[in-house]
Amino acid sequence: MSTPVDDPLSRERSHLAESRSALRAMREDVEALDITDVTANWVNAEVLARQIEERVKSLADLSDTPLFFGRLDYLHAPGSDRAEGAEGERFYIGRRHVHDHDGDPMVIDWRAPVSQPFYRASKKDPMDIALRRRFGYTRGDITAYEDEHLSDPSEAARTSKLLQREIERPRVGPMRDIVATIQPEQDEIVRSGLAGSVCVQGGPGTGKTAVGLHRVAYLLYAHRERLARTGTLVIGPNRSFLHYIEQVLPALGELTVQQATVEDLVAHVEIRGTDEAAAAIVKGDARMAEVLRRALYSHVTMPTEPVVVVRGSRRWRVPAYELEDIVRELLDRDIRYGAAREALPQRIAHAVLVQMERSGEAPDDRVQDAVARNSAVKAAVKAIWPAVEPAKLVLRLLSDAEFLAGHAEGILDADEQKAILWARPARSVKSARWSAADAVLVDEATDLIQRTHSLGHVVLDEAQDLSPMQYRAVGRRCTTGSATVLGDLAQGTTPWATRSWREALRHLGKQEAVIEELTAGFRVPTDVITYASRLLPDIAPGLTPVVSIRENPGHFEIRPVSGAADVVDACRDALRHEGSTGLIAADARIPELAGALEQAGIPYLGPGEETTGETRLTLVPASLAKGLEYDHVVLDEPRAVIDGEPDERTGLRRLYVALTRAVSGLTVTHTAPLPPQLA
Repeated sequence: MSTPVDDPLSRERSHLAESRSALRAMREDVEALDITDVTANWVNAEVLARQIEERVKSLADLSDTPLFFGRLDYLHAPGSDRAEGAEGERFYIGRRHVHDHDGDPMVIDWRAPVSQPFYRASKKDPMDIALRRRFGYTRGDITAYEDEHLSDPSEAARTSKLLQREIERPRVGPMRDIVATIQPEQDEIVRSGLAGSVCVQGGPGTGKTAVGLHRVAYLLYAHRERLARTGTLVIGPNRSFLHYIEQVLPALGELTVQQATVEDLVAHVEIRGTDEAAAAIVKGDARMAEVLRRALYSHVTMPTEPVVVVRGSRRWRVPAYELEDIVRELLDRDIRYGAAREALPQRIAHAVLVQMERSGEAPDDRVQDAVARNSAVKAAVKAIWPAVEPAKLVLRLLSDAEFLAGHAEGILDADEQKAILWARPARSVKSARWSAADAVLVDEATDLIQRTHSLGHVVLDEAQDLSPMQYRAVGRRCTTGSATVLGDLAQGTTPWATRSWREALRHLGKQEAVIEELTAGFRVPTDVITYASRLLPDIAPGLTPVVSIRENPGHFEIRPVSGAADVVDACRDALRHEGSTGLIAADARIPELAGALEQAGIPYLGPGEETTGETRLTLVPASLAKGLEYDHVVLDEPRAVIDGEPDERTGLRRLYVALTRAVSGLTVTHTAPLPPQLA
């Protein structure tokens, strides 16, 4: 039986097919470009070829990803004077722009201004929208649609079933974009301007990571040329997390965004050692920046001898007092150590040229450059303002108690100095067992000597775990750009975890940033987030608990067990449901549970490895669970998670993170008594 021509679903499927054909034609047009006659040399040809290759990739049609997910029917033409009788327009909203051979749009990019009402319009403020249509998909094909007549006062506002279904859809593989489900409060953050920095405090399941990534995509759309010059960077807590999120931006057509951890940014030395918590706290303290600055500038010594420059038969003498004036002027300018050192020979040479001019000569810039390269000038610069290697400076501070005491006086007390001194001083930069905190100190010293390159925009996720010195390291990468800071104070699991976003933003150099709070939970079921929130009074008093808006309450169970075999049984039960399963446990428990899974013949993955239809279980150490999500979570032995941390508060925070990784169901297994907050 044929489908009626006026069947709405049939028409929408037809538009989808036509849009896919149009996208294929757009891609073929780019592939057919002949650049042989438009490039002046092979370098230009390589650059243009790479740009074409990236454009072809951005026009890929992913079979399981719908080209559009919504439709807007305007009452009037956007931008018109809304004159009576003015005919509205219809726009299909999707992940990227698609046009036909005449250039007319078939799909509008979700970031375009005309798409904004899809996320913001409501019954109270319809934004000139007559109808908003959402589409339901199965493996890339339209299977359903749902309409909201926003301008019809007789139609009651209701929750979108398709929206709820998309939010609660089981996941296999890496993180997906949320472009079809962005909520008004999220959209407001996503579309905030490039000039301002934003800090997003968001509890588990509020979508803060997705908001940050979609903001990058929006900024690249709105300010593409500027960000193409200055660059964008996403910073995550670890490699597993970056692997989990790495497909979000490419799915939106954005292929040029760099991703890194803080350790990647400060990789001036090889990290082979670890610090005790007390040492790491002091090394991560912002006061270390002043200690480093003092230590660096202690190398500058005031001249006591004149500089005598011989040119031909003439001798030109710059007295010590004049040299001292030059040095003090450079110090007062507060420019980088290396920049001042490079300027010093030119200043000395200029003093010589002034004498030459007074004697009747007419020297030019070439003469000044020659004087600056004179051996006497070079020797003076080496004695007055010697070159300093950042790693060697930090090495000496951490190895030489007298040198450290001299520059930490009035900043660090004796116990703090003792905490950061190496028990066994290293002989060289290469042989030193540098820790992660040491590498940040080297990065600080490097920036004191030579300015760090600034990017146009930086996204910093899971920011609550950074030390003040790590914030400074990130801030150096966006001194002339802006930042999106994402995190949850309740999930801070380092001894130096920040207690205040205002304090963190000050260390980042973005005091003016706007702080937004997301409290609506879209991913974590009500029972799960309510249970986890019992920990908030102990780990983050005063923080607003997340309120789940999920209609599906999810599955929640507390299951006493007698051993690892029972935990494996809980995993089997979770795997009977659709989607991914994460078995989260204290790091010390991982080997035993891995053995039990292997003995039971249940295949599993490690964090960051991509789940498949055949292998849907991931074994996750609690220390790596942050930022990850699974449809079903089996949380093993809460008491062991707490005991695996150096103190009770950090342990409870780690437990809070582990409890809130589930988006459909949570089973808590325990042999030992539950902590009193959860009992």
